[in-house]
Amino acid sequence: MSLADSFIEFVTPAREFLAPVIDPVLDIVRSVQPIWPQTILIIAALIAPGIFMLSKSKKITAAFAALMVLHAMLVNTYMMYENITSEYLGLFQYDQFVGLMTMMFLSVAMLVILISPAYSEGTKHHGEYYGLILAATAGMLFVSSASDLITIFVGVELASITSYALVALKKNDPRSSEAAVKYMIIGGLSTGLTLYGMSLIYGAVGSTNLADIAAAFSGGDFTWVLAVAFVTLIAGYGFKISAVPFHMWAPDVYEGAATPVSSFLATGSKKMGLVVFMKIFLLIFVGATLAPSEEIQMFFGILAAVTMTVGNVVAISQTNIKRMLAYSSIAQAGYLMIMFAVATEFALAAGIFHMITHVFMKGGAFIVVAALITKGVGENISDYRGLAKRAPWVAFAMTLFLFSLAGIPPLAGFASKFFLFSSAINTGVMDGTWVWLVAVAVINSAISLYYYAKVVKAMVVDEGTETKKIKLPTSYAIAIGACVFFVILMGILPGFFLGLCESAASAFWAYI
Repeated sequence: MSLADSFIEFVTPAREFLAPVIDPVLDIVRSVQPIWPQTILIIAALIAPGIFMLSKSKKITAAFAALMVLHAMLVNTYMMYENITSEYLGLFQYDQFVGLMTMMFLSVAMLVILISPAYSEGTKHHGEYYGLILAATAGMLFVSSASDLITIFVGVELASITSYALVALKKNDPRSSEAAVKYMIIGGLSTGLTLYGMSLIYGAVGSTNLADIAAAFSGGDFTWVLAVAFVTLIAGYGFKISAVPFHMWAPDVYEGAATPVSSFLATGSKKMGLVVFMKIFLLIFVGATLAPSEEIQMFFGILAAVTMTVGNVVAISQTNIKRMLAYSSIAQAGYLMIMFAVATEFALAAGIFHMITHVFMKGGAFIVVAALITKGVGENISDYRGLAKRAPWVAFAMTLFLFSLAGIPPLAGFASKFFLFSSAINTGVMDGTWVWLVAVAVINSAISLYYYAKVVKAMVVDEGTETKKIKLPTSYAIAIGACVFFVILMGILPGFFLGLCESAASAFWAYI
């Protein structure tokens, strides 16, 4: 008898004896499969403060948080590889779309956790900081897997409330307090508007399930109740993605918050808002083929054009690097809203691809800013003069991120913009095309190159007053290196990543 057979013979009686206890537990574990990654993060968020109290070390707490995020990544990778499709209580679902969005949000959390222990800007990161990061990420994952208005609302609020606290962590900085108050007040108004819009939809349909709502609206008329719901939801969730005219909070909050938190908001919170837009506006208002769906798409086209133009034009006059990146994020939201105007499966795939590339482009830029602040470099663009001589690797990486954001080939930003803009070509609406929107987007990309080039000029061409070399902490070097790697890889091999995005878009489009 082999060793394996002996082991099976030994274990089987025990397994049969414990079956009444083990089987119900396994059934419960299987039933919550769609929310495994979220469950891991929620448990980690609750434990993180205790880890710090016991260890008195932020590095140990950060390592614990990073390991739990890695655990969630591995679980999510397994679920994607096995092509698992399941739902939980009609409130959550899991498919390739949810899996890809989950991996994106977990990547954001990993980058932020990686740089946080070495960051110093008048604040001390203890256990509650990592608990808030993990809880906010869990909220984003709940939104990505939500199949009900209630779970969308709860997920958004979990991410938002924890974000208010993260912005306020620089307790001795008046800018941080001001930013947190503004963020909380505008966020509270956003919550009220979205809840009112959801209540109108529930009153009209009698259900909060997204599929039921889309089925009820299919082929129907756009009544005044739906019109009011549409406006309030646009206003409420337009705040989350900082779309014009709901964008004014972003520059103040990004400037006042600790830079890792600014990175988290720009790359994580904004993407969560875009996922909400997909689930509510694409699925309900456009996918349900309401009578004025073409007018709704045109509204998104105009909103996209205005948002990208305002973001890029105002960014030109900024002298603070964090405010410039904030307005750049507003412009990026405008580009991403093209997918809601075009509203095709390929446009959705291209939009998802640009969301992922934006994580590493904008996240990398904010990580560079955080690293330089930690080393005593100021936040003004003029403080970056001569950086190429003091820190050649950092200047190279920042140049790469900024040029990728501008859409310079062969970087990731060029590939994702190319697919996103091309999705609008030859797609008609009201006997016209979206060529005008593509033209506006291309012009805005050229405008963005101007203010990105100002930063590159300061780093490479201008002479600085400081000559001392800058040496980054290892965690920053790893985080920047990871972002550089993916910005180059997704630019050189876009087909593989676009394929993942097309699978995700196909899974989402199946509900439309």
